[in-house]
Amino acid sequence: MNQTGTSKAITKFLLHLHPPRVNAQAIKYTRTFGLGGIAVLLFVLLFITGMLLRFIYVPSEKGAYDSIVYLQQEVLFGQLLRNMHYWSGMLLVIVSFLHVIRVFYSQSIYNERRKNWLYGLLLMFLVILSNFTGYLLPWDQLAYWAVTIMTNMLSYIPIIGESLASLVRGSTDVNEGTLLRFYHFHTGLLPLLMVFVMSIHFWLVRKAKGVTVADATKKDMVKTNPELVYKEIVVALSLILLLIIFSMAVDAPLLDKANPLISPNPSKAPWYFMGFQELLLHMHPGFGIFIVPVLVTAFLIYIPYTKDININTGVWFNSETGKRVTIWCAFYAIVFTMLIIINTEYLLKFQQWAPDWPVLITTGLFPLLIYVAPTYLFLLFIQNKLKANKIELIMALVTILLTAYLVMTFVGSLLRGEGMHLFA
Repeated sequence: MNQTGTSKAITKFLLHLHPPRVNAQAIKYTRTFGLGGIAVLLFVLLFITGMLLRFIYVPSEKGAYDSIVYLQQEVLFGQLLRNMHYWSGMLLVIVSFLHVIRVFYSQSIYNERRKNWLYGLLLMFLVILSNFTGYLLPWDQLAYWAVTIMTNMLSYIPIIGESLASLVRGSTDVNEGTLLRFYHFHTGLLPLLMVFVMSIHFWLVRKAKGVTVADATKKDMVKTNPELVYKEIVVALSLILLLIIFSMAVDAPLLDKANPLISPNPSKAPWYFMGFQELLLHMHPGFGIFIVPVLVTAFLIYIPYTKDININTGVWFNSETGKRVTIWCAFYAIVFTMLIIINTEYLLKFQQWAPDWPVLITTGLFPLLIYVAPTYLFLLFIQNKLKANKIELIMALVTILLTAYLVMTFVGSLLRGEGMHLFA
């Protein structure tokens, strides 16, 4: 095939991913930040580096840790390869989260796009699950005890918790069976599921005519190639270069080989689950692991089906009022969440004050109410003070939930020391 024929073939392939012409507004970097494309590129990098790692990695209790050490010390560029895979996985979690945030705050989840919002949430779940299953594979102390903590959390789910935790581990504790399960999920089933869901996600984006724009009446259309394609190439090459440089400078963590008899102090979950671990320090596990996550998930699924709302599709925060509401709510969540953490750590001891009351009330319902009640009053204040409408109140609640989780992640990851004591 000559050069002209090759160029035409590449162009035809690209046009399967993009329409021949796109709205000039839709491809502005500040409109999308390239987050969807970056996520796809990171997935491809993870697939390539993961396939190479399979040639060295031994998925067994005796061989897993030693194969990682051998990779890092004996294989040419082995350390760089593992670093690239590890940091790409961490970055994929962050980029996917930011992509979900961008889609939500730009009002791109309503009407014909509501179904894609659900697929986006599913993809976010698969990304976290894939990262979590890969977390155990080095079989060091960090991985072993992080997964032990997380699987133990599952046992707090009412009725099915113990059975679910045993199903995930393949036993009553984390062992070689768990390692094999996680390995096959991480390298087989989850990548296939992600490719399938991503394909549907992209098709729905294409069907909805791409990224939402603030003023859809403007028909300033430009050619996909080169206007969009060149931008994608520049972003892709820049990301790969930065990842290589970072991976050369910072090694992926690897502690001593996993020892079920010696628990690190403190033992912490992976950073993206630290919000849940922090929540368990202040709330009954049944509420922290089951009730609160189920309610939040149901709310996120319900949002695009909300009726009687005034949507400015493609407009960040829907309006200037929405922007102010978001800022106020983020500030409120930071301050109030920190106050609740400190007070429940040192002052509010409901179980000690009422030892005869059921623990579901003293450590579950009461802590939930002391957060929910003031938040409800704050939302009423926002509605009256800023004249926020229904969609802006939805943004307000989402902002409070997201900010609160980020604060708990920060506190759990950086402000807790031995014995998980605050500021230790």
